[in-house]
Amino acid sequence: MITLLRGRLLSFRRAPQSLSDTDSYSYESDGGLLIENGIIAAVGTYAEVKAKAPADVAEVDHRPHLILPGFIDMHLHFPQMQVIASYAANLLEWLNTYTFPEECRFVESAHAERIATHFYDELIRHGTTTAVAYCSVHKTSADAYFAEAMRRNMCMVGGKVMMDRNAPQGLLDTPQMGYDETRQVIADWHGKGRSHVAITPRFAITSTPEQMEATAALAREFPDLHIQTHLSENDDEIKFTCELYPEAIDYTDIYARYGLLGRKSLFGHAIHLSEREADAMSEAGAVAVHCPTSNLFLGSGLFPLKALARRETPVRIGVATDIGGGSSYSMLRTMDEAYKIQQLLGERLNPLESYYYMTLGNAEALSLADRIGTLEPGTDADLVVLNAAATPAMALKMEVVENLAEELFLLQTMGDDRAIIETYVAGKAAKSILQ
Repeated sequence: MITLLRGRLLSFRRAPQSLSDTDSYSYESDGGLLIENGIIAAVGTYAEVKAKAPADVAEVDHRPHLILPGFIDMHLHFPQMQVIASYAANLLEWLNTYTFPEECRFVESAHAERIATHFYDELIRHGTTTAVAYCSVHKTSADAYFAEAMRRNMCMVGGKVMMDRNAPQGLLDTPQMGYDETRQVIADWHGKGRSHVAITPRFAITSTPEQMEATAALAREFPDLHIQTHLSENDDEIKFTCELYPEAIDYTDIYARYGLLGRKSLFGHAIHLSEREADAMSEAGAVAVHCPTSNLFLGSGLFPLKALARRETPVRIGVATDIGGGSSYSMLRTMDEAYKIQQLLGERLNPLESYYYMTLGNAEALSLADRIGTLEPGTDADLVVLNAAATPAMALKMEVVENLAEELFLLQTMGDDRAIIETYVAGKAAKSILQ
């Protein structure tokens, strides 16, 4: 199957340094994107790409809309779709009151499979083509998650949560069970289709030292796998964690002691890092994943994105929705809140940076930029098509928009799933078939 898409093409080469940093991205005002068997075969001006295409190529004209690499969400919780918009004072109250009881339901395959269908529908509806998700402690949840990813041919990262304390009985495994079931999830799903299994201890509060040792064993046996967990989200969480591991220097040191601090380690939140912790993260190449809507919703704190990025030893950064502590599935809404957080910190996050983070930046943070996050020939044709005049209010604002950066900022500030004209997964239109 060969398809030619026409529209305005935007893709990043590296992180933009300023709004005037035109070398950081590629933009074609009348671009062509040739897709063959789910892979980008050619990209350039429409005239150039059309000349290379077969005479009978199927064309889709998306003008005047923008075509970008599909959005990437670095951290969210698949079992928390029905936890979103739950009223609570803070993280630990929210977990105990709403999240843990809901996650107990994922022992049932039918429930996990039903939620998986809705989960992937929402990702696609919001232009997200790759996500990094926590399943529940039950292997059934990981099976449902990856089976649906396979059915839709999506590039997804996920893992069975490991937790053996400080949670309801229905959510506890044991060190051995967590190890064995994670190994089985890896055997069943890793490398199947476009699936990547992540080793997933929820956070140090819910894992005993014995389970952390089991996690360390998995990390040694499978050094190429991602590791995902939580770090320094909330002041009470940090205090409790350090009480549980008094031998550690700080929260980050707990993970380091178990060999979990490395280049493929993804740490959700990481809001309240000390300078020592930021240095350790930077030296290891670990990723701090910013979850702005969740941080605001739960009152956890303001993530110092710009400060971490400009350090002499910078910390790698990703961005994410963190459903269901997060309040929106949209990466556009997510970056709108990220912008506001930087404003409160006296910093500026320009719109080019926002779209870099949603695409190439997150792909780089996942060590998957050779496959996703760009429009480079030879990469997977995961794409999103954006309409900056999707609503009457947006259309009115577009009348006075004068350049690409202003258009991107409008989309970020006012856009949501209505601005997503189409989502392509491995070259196939996926959003329109939902409607």
